[in-house]
Amino acid sequence: MNYGVGSQGNVVTSVEVGEGTLDGSTLYESSLLYGFKLGLTDEAGWLPESCFLMEGSTPTSGDSFGTVPVATLVAGWELPARFPWQGAEPWRLDSAIRYAYSEGTENWFSRWSPSAVLRIPVSERFEVHAEWFGSFTDGLADNTQRPFFSPGFHILLTNNLEVGLHVGWGLTAEAAPFFSDAGFGWRW
Repeated sequence: MNYGVGSQGNVVTSVEVGEGTLDGSTLYESSLLYGFKLGLTDEAGWLPESCFLMEGSTPTSGDSFGTVPVATLVAGWELPARFPWQGAEPWRLDSAIRYAYSEGTENWFSRWSPSAVLRIPVSERFEVHAEWFGSFTDGLADNTQRPFFSPGFHILLTNNLEVGLHVGWGLTAEAAPFFSDAGFGWRW
């Protein structure tokens, strides 16, 4: 469960629910995010490892109202490809489709967000990836189609500290032409 204040998703973040303001102003609202994850299949031949996630985001303050449900189906395969050196990990192909029923300025609408990512471990501590993802609406007066291509990497600096970087380019006029994102993960 998460509680967020003053945040609104956008197409290049990991969670996108409502549409932002048209005038670029800041939204001051808070919401409660909750859900569950259900394992569906283990990988067996062409059958991928898969799971289903169901989330809800309920506003607790601000102008938004109504719970936004988000359903996601995730599937992934360990590929037979790997680098030829000793201890190289197999490559992975992961995909997902996310569906959100979101609140617009005039009505509720559907948002479909598919993605596919190829992960290639170069060493035990360094991995590169290439991802295609997008956000596509249905039910708005002006529906949007925002696909992106995004390569990146992450490196494990210590057993408890990981850093990563990815950049991306929009593939249509409606998509942001460029973005970059850096981050770190620390385990304690």
